[in-house]
Amino acid sequence: MNALSRREEETLLKTTKARALKECDPIVKEFAECAAGRTVTVAWACRDKYKKVEECMMQYTCPEAMAVVREEYLRLRNQQEASVPPS
Repeated sequence: MNALSRREEETLLKTTKARALKECDPIVKEFAECAAGRTVTVAWACRDKYKKVEECMMQYTCPEAMAVVREEYLRLRNQQEASVPPS
């Protein structure tokens, strides 16, 4: 089977976003430091830092990156299913 269930898709997206946040942690921290104590002014005062966060996250969550994650997941799932002897 080469399709993902809705649950598998959601789990992959959640896991990938968590990995992206971990990988982008230094950039996220810079944005958080800029945003600390601000309210409305965060929109323009921290715009450049927020843009860097978005760019970093996009490396891991863009459609192309998600296609690679999906493909690897399916490969591993199919490999695991093939190694399980039939009942």
